[in-house]
Amino acid sequence: MAMGTRIELHRFGAAGADDALVAARRAIEAVDDALTIHRPSATTALNERLLAGQDAPVDDPVLFDALVAIDAVHEATLGLFDPAADRRFAATGWRGVTFDRAAARLSATTPVAFDFGGFGKGFALDRAGEVLRAAGIVSACLSAGESSIAVIGEHPLGGGWPFAVPNPSDPDDSLVQVELIDQSLSISATVGAGTAAPDRAAMLRPDDRAVITAPRCAVAVARTGALAEAMSTALLVADPARADRLLGGDSENRFVFDLTPGVARRVSSARMALQ
Repeated sequence: MAMGTRIELHRFGAAGADDALVAARRAIEAVDDALTIHRPSATTALNERLLAGQDAPVDDPVLFDALVAIDAVHEATLGLFDPAADRRFAATGWRGVTFDRAAARLSATTPVAFDFGGFGKGFALDRAGEVLRAAGIVSACLSAGESSIAVIGEHPLGGGWPFAVPNPSDPDDSLVQVELIDQSLSISATVGAGTAAPDRAAMLRPDDRAVITAPRCAVAVARTGALAEAMSTALLVADPARADRLLGGDSENRFVFDLTPGVARRVSSARMALQ
């Protein structure tokens, strides 16, 4: 258990590489220790200073790397993934944060607090994958709560790793099937068992703070878990114009499903406006 969910690491071949699994587990636990907001951590210390209007040093190397990744995925998702967009504070989100990488310091124009959420799971799987690759593992499957998945190489029987994404409103129904090779997958939804958790934050569009309540499910495949997590969140909260942009171009492995009861299932596209 880590990142608030069950983690599974499966490696194939590479006899004698059990030490690599231990090291991968430690990499995930290090991310959990650095990014959690549910017990004292580097992130809670950071949040305390930023909420007090103070500059904050970033001394933890895992947190520093996470912030570098956040900077990249925030831009890639057109600002729709924002771990500093919290309705409890009159904050401007990530765009109001100054990240001085050279000095390893953060400052903000208004009080902000970070909640890395699902991004932390994808980031943790990325770190674990780096450890396994460095150890010579060429085929592995990593899962965090079954909604965040990363694979290394091909399936041990050859070809891509096949995954069917279930309908969160109907587990007997499959929304889409994908095959992954050296890729990550993330699933975000506004419906389903996972959304009922008492500490689950509302799905929020960062810039206008609109709360997304329409029944949707977003699926994103990317080269990294961090980007896949950010992209599935962004697709879930996107307004029509930005959903159109995120679903265009080279994004054939990005989907948004309309799960409105009684309505034929539809995949959003450039021609389908989201509510």
